Amino acid sequence: MIHENRSPVIPAAPQACAIIDLDAIRDNVAALRSRAVTAEVMAVVKADAYSHGLVPAARAALAGGASRLGVAVLEEAFALRSAGITAPVLAWLAVPGAPYRRAIDENIDLAVHTIEQLSKISCAAADSGRIAHIHLKVDTGMGRGGAATDDWPDLVERARARELDGLVRVTGIWSHLACADEPGEPSIGRQLMVFDEALEVAARGGVRPDLRHIANSAATLYLPESHYDMVRPGISVYGVDPLPAEHRSPTVALRPAMTLEARIAQVKRVPGGTPVSYGHTYATSDTTTLAVVPLGYADGVPRSASGIGPVHVHGRRRAVAGRVCMDQFVIDIGDEPAAAGDEVVLFGPGDHGEPTATDWAEAAGTIAYEILTRIGGRVTRIYTGSTPMDAPPREPAPHGTTPKEER
Repeated sequence: MIHENRSPVIPAAPQACAIIDLDAIRDNVAALRSRAVTAEVMAVVKADAYSHGLVPAARAALAGGASRLGVAVLEEAFALRSAGITAPVLAWLAVPGAPYRRAIDENIDLAVHTIEQLSKISCAAADSGRIAHIHLKVDTGMGRGGAATDDWPDLVERARARELDGLVRVTGIWSHLACADEPGEPSIGRQLMVFDEALEVAARGGVRPDLRHIANSAATLYLPESHYDMVRPGISVYGVDPLPAEHRSPTVALRPAMTLEARIAQVKRVPGGTPVSYGHTYATSDTTTLAVVPLGYADGVPRSASGIGPVHVHGRRRAVAGRVCMDQFVIDIGDEPAAAGDEVVLFGPGDHGEPTATDWAEAAGTIAYEILTRIGGRVTRIYTGSTPMDAPPREPAPHGTTPKEER
């Protein structure tokens, strides 16, 4: 069991911690790999691996069979390289002035959305003396990043020209599904059709990437027609099935990797009619015991779950009493014996009746993605499982060559 805390002092017995099961991440990726069949798996580890810890989660994902890693911003990719991870990494979100030269030097694949961005990356490649490996993104209907379909032919033409110049290689063409977690949604088929058309445009323009990819977690699990050459699961890597419960397959075996728990800071007996927390939105109905839990919205506990957020204490489900505060919340545990230091579980895999992150999402009116990624830096991370955090990195991807060598 390994402790990690983003603050300078690591308490011997943390008052609040997120226990991360690295074997669950490894096994989830193995399950996703089996669903993908012949497609490669790029495990998405952006946002500190959905708050599970960037480097430990990345190593666990690679141990489970992921061949590549995906991040949003270059700083995340640089952190993976600094940790000695040499597996291929794609970074897909950058603004003008991004350190493309460093990314190319560190063998980081770059997403390209516009001709202007392609120009900047090509210049950086010329300065570096290395070929930049790029993934051209087309907007197939998400209305977010990627080239508009009207702009796509020009981007393909320019990218091919830069390939012939020996400055870039189009390693991938990709897009993103907007409604893959809504089975039967007509936009899914429309987006796949637009993606196929974009691939045809690229092929006619001489651009033939190794990797065509559009599938997120939901599509990896339930839309095999979207797998192409690679899938990009994110939330499912961490054990959350993104589909509504009624649409999930019993053959999909995912295990939530994070358990969030805290130790009670204080207990006290109070009479009936005692108001609790800000705004007095809750009052005790009878003589009871109140327990203070040292987690709040500064740690990622959503204030919108005030009065309804579920917890597990002494083998029973309870709910947040009153409003969630910045650093703490209160639970009403009735006549249950309790003491400072007792354990309260906010969410986990559900093995012992504890709530899951999905339960918290439903209580807060949000999605499990947000519940997980909100968990803040004051919460100590404790890593468990047999998957080593310091596993030897994979061999570097074979694209760290100069333009002359690759030609």
